Amino acid sequence: MAQTFSELLAPHPDAAPAIGAPGREWLSYGGLRTLSTDVRATLRAAGVGPKDRVAIVLPNGPEMATAFATIAQAATTAPLNPAYKEDEFAFYLEDLGARAIVLAADEDGAALRAARRFGLIVLRVAVPDDAAAGAFDLTAENPGAPVSDGMPDADDVALVLHTSGTTSRPKIVPLLQSNVVASARNVADSLALSDRDRCLNVMPLFHIHGLLAAVSASLHAGASIACAPGFDAMKFFGWMKEARPNWYTAVPTMHQAILTRAPRNADVIADVPLRFLRSSSASLPAQVMQALSETFGAPVIEAYGMTEAAHQMCCNPLDRQKPGSVGVAAGPLVRIADETENRLIDGTGEVCISGPNVTPGYESNPDANQKNFFEAEGRRWFRTGDQGMLDADGFLHLTGRLKEIINRGGEKVSPLEVDGVLMDHPAIQQVVTFALPHPKLGEEVAAAVVLRDGQSATEADIRAFAGERLAAFKVPRRVVILDEIPKGATGKMQRIGLAEKLGLVETA
Repeated sequence: MAQTFSELLAPHPDAAPAIGAPGREWLSYGGLRTLSTDVRATLRAAGVGPKDRVAIVLPNGPEMATAFATIAQAATTAPLNPAYKEDEFAFYLEDLGARAIVLAADEDGAALRAARRFGLIVLRVAVPDDAAAGAFDLTAENPGAPVSDGMPDADDVALVLHTSGTTSRPKIVPLLQSNVVASARNVADSLALSDRDRCLNVMPLFHIHGLLAAVSASLHAGASIACAPGFDAMKFFGWMKEARPNWYTAVPTMHQAILTRAPRNADVIADVPLRFLRSSSASLPAQVMQALSETFGAPVIEAYGMTEAAHQMCCNPLDRQKPGSVGVAAGPLVRIADETENRLIDGTGEVCISGPNVTPGYESNPDANQKNFFEAEGRRWFRTGDQGMLDADGFLHLTGRLKEIINRGGEKVSPLEVDGVLMDHPAIQQVVTFALPHPKLGEEVAAAVVLRDGQSATEADIRAFAGERLAAFKVPRRVVILDEIPKGATGKMQRIGLAEKLGLVETA
């Protein structure tokens, strides 16, 4: 059984298509293996060894996918968001202890300036004319002394990412070769992926969702990935028509944007039938799951993942989906823990996991490790920070992030519950419920909504609708109607800090 990224690619035939992009020839598995050998040789000649960390700053697309897949076989990858400013790049490069950075051939902006602060080896990606999707030449601008060849072991780090750092300094999450391969296998098994499948990737490839669910799981299964240059609802159906995928994976906000364009693209939906759609990285409203399934005539597979688990923890089975649930355990063991004591319980509590896909621990952060890991029943468990419960069928139902649960004068309110009720309003297309600071209660319930095209509703209308369906203390006291809800870099709506972003909090 594969334990390293290089072993993950080994079983697949040279002739199988691997990575493509709109308007580009497909790169085969054989081509990808040849590229992997060339990349490793370039890294070693430039002074980058198997345990060195290589930051990758490339735009979304096939070259980013192959850079990750090839460098992960030779060193530690550290993909970074290309939209960062110079000081942000400098923070992450220093925090990671990066040895080298991979940039596009013509990149001379913030990432390069930050890299030069620390004397990093600069590796340039150049795409030859008429090259297959993902194929590139890699050269070093300022190589170090060559190092001897060697391959990473299962216990070496394959991928390093940071947590979002919404409320504190971002934590470093190292994922071992074995963690990444286990997660890729978990996703592929959950979706029954084979060499007959083709994924259209619209997720950013500096994030665990796209790297593992789209790229790594497909490579593990001998399947194909068509890599779009990012998410664009206006172009999605054009890419779908050209790439002819039979599945795609996205976050809920992307699915909702796709739904708004679906009626005018019914011909593409009929011509390119999907085997399933996958949603992860945030809770998918049950109403959106139903609309997607009816629109595409395919099951919608909601999964539950996070960086510390190398992405997937739970997944709805292909033959049975429960709207409002993130599915059954799909790789690691999933249990419920007491929120304050290190013990496993039945009922509602903090979701915890244990398995080969779980990070060995945060880097250089003993306090976070002591808080988030514990021993019970002969296993090491990781606390996810999510609150939830397992039903009689083993399906996990989340009630929210523990940090996002709204404490209204001692009454606890699940923002996901309020979201679900407001999504039933016929005029509401998107909603995110969040905590609004209150001088006496501590926190009050608030909601930001986006209305459907051609629909109208007032704040009073929406509050009255909620009041008929929710206990009084759960009804939002403020409803903000927006053209667009602010989102993070991966397309997720963010509850924490939203009151401040919307200017609802008075500052001294």
